[in-house]
Amino acid sequence: MTPAAEPRVSVVAATRDRPGRLAALLEALRAQTLGVPEFEVVVVDDGSEAETRGLLDDAQKRDDLALRVVRHDPPRGPGGARNAGWRAARGALVAFTDDDCRPAPAWLAAGLAAHERVPEAVVQGRTEPDPGERDRLGPFSRTVHVERLGPQYETCNIFYPRELLERLGGFDEDFGLRPGGEDTDLAWRAIELGRPTAFCEEALVFHAVLELGALGALRDATRWSETVRVFARHPGARTMLDHRVFWNVWHYLLVRSLLALLLPRRLRALRWAILARHALALNDRARTLGGGPRQLPLLIVYDVVETVAVARGAARHRTLVV
Repeated sequence: MTPAAEPRVSVVAATRDRPGRLAALLEALRAQTLGVPEFEVVVVDDGSEAETRGLLDDAQKRDDLALRVVRHDPPRGPGGARNAGWRAARGALVAFTDDDCRPAPAWLAAGLAAHERVPEAVVQGRTEPDPGERDRLGPFSRTVHVERLGPQYETCNIFYPRELLERLGGFDEDFGLRPGGEDTDLAWRAIELGRPTAFCEEALVFHAVLELGALGALRDATRWSETVRVFARHPGARTMLDHRVFWNVWHYLLVRSLLALLLPRRLRALRWAILARHALALNDRARTLGGGPRQLPLLIVYDVVETVAVARGAARHRTLVV
């Protein structure tokens, strides 16, 4: 399809070796209520194998989207890929989403309308687990659920004015080859610059539910070390931490239980009370996630691995996060 002279909005998505997911994303973009001539799509293929390259070649031949492809070999990671995407885009508004997402039909129209109401704002949309994959939710699955503004400002569903991206210099590529906070860092730099943020509930994206399994979840837990630099750079982002120090409530409960084990014998009643409260909370967590008591040891191991990864990052970036 011949691209519009100046699209009203550019969709940017990075991808790497998820052709099935990517095909679903492109199909969702074809179904947008915003007229196809009014937006363009820039997909950055960040070092994929032949199947993804072939899918993108076929999508361009279909000529039903204003689709352009940027290819990286070797990969540059999510920050580098998204930077290449928005720099290649021509729209004054850049809509970021991911290759494991399916925007609802009104996504672009709603996001564009929100941008026109507050032109200088970073606009975040609503994200829900994909309704067709909710049966995959469990203790060791991963998805994204965003129902209010911030504080992480995930790139699965967010709109930036292009001029703001240029002013900020885009994503910090030093976050590395794995996703780990480059999107949060970008948004907080915009906030510290004085830019407003806004939430658009109608700009809805469905995020895949990825089944990681126990070992996959443990590997995933190791990737948060570099994310700690967000809190070293942006003290305001600490509002997302538990007690402004702990990565989440599970790290807080884990550290509290470990300290309880060090209590003297005369305080053993207190020790057992703390450990029991931790166990009950873990049991509720497992049940909520679709597991049961047998999942408790794995959840504890997961929390230990994640806490160590965060502590490693805290030492590296010289900031207190546990």
